[in-house]
Amino acid sequence: MKNAIKLLGALGIAFTLMGCSSDYVIATKDGNMILTQGKPELDSNTGLLSYEDAQGNEHQINNDQVSQMMKR
Repeated sequence: MKNAIKLLGALGIAFTLMGCSSDYVIATKDGNMILTQGKPELDSNTGLLSYEDAQGNEHQINNDQVSQMMKR
């Protein structure tokens, strides 16, 4: 019985953590679509949008080049 309760608790935590990270799609003004892992972050000082691609690499794009950003 204790193992079942532990298993249910672990599954609940896993599902909660999976819901926290959402993928986004960034559409650029030149027609490119960029898939990201997690929510991109805008640096208001530099105007650069930082994101992590599907392979886990960090990238930055000028926010002026973004036409739309939507949750996937």
